[in-house]
Amino acid sequence: MTGEERSTPQASTEPPRVVATDSAVELLTKLSELHGGLMIHQSGGCCDGSAPMCYPVDEYRVGQRDVLVGEISLADPLPTVRVWINGDQFELWKHTQLILDVVPGRGAGFSLEAPEGVRFLSRSRAFTAAENEALAAHPPLTGATIGV
Repeated sequence: MTGEERSTPQASTEPPRVVATDSAVELLTKLSELHGGLMIHQSGGCCDGSAPMCYPVDEYRVGQRDVLVGEISLADPLPTVRVWINGDQFELWKHTQLILDVVPGRGAGFSLEAPEGVRFLSRSRAFTAAENEALAAHPPLTGATIGV
């Protein structure tokens, strides 16, 4: 993780599964100030490919098999942004750290950043063997485990 990426702190031996660049945090802050609390769902390839989709909290129904990848911290008093991914897709991505970024261009019509002239983009990096081992010892929460 570079100095430009942020995430919710975790145990020192467990790397965050998701981080966000400063640009992504700035955009999430702006969108949160406009729309209230937010959540991200990493799309699995339907309407807009595999783009991260940003929604107001409770405007996207998280399924029981969806996996809570992590949270992106925003400045107080704004709430953190939970980042979710479909369970099957998580199985393919679990060995990588999701890096939420922003790039110029029109995003998905359903995602809140669409009118801003930018779009969220997922980047990733492969976890090391030691990081994968630490993460395996602490499986992420699912929609079922938190009762959605």
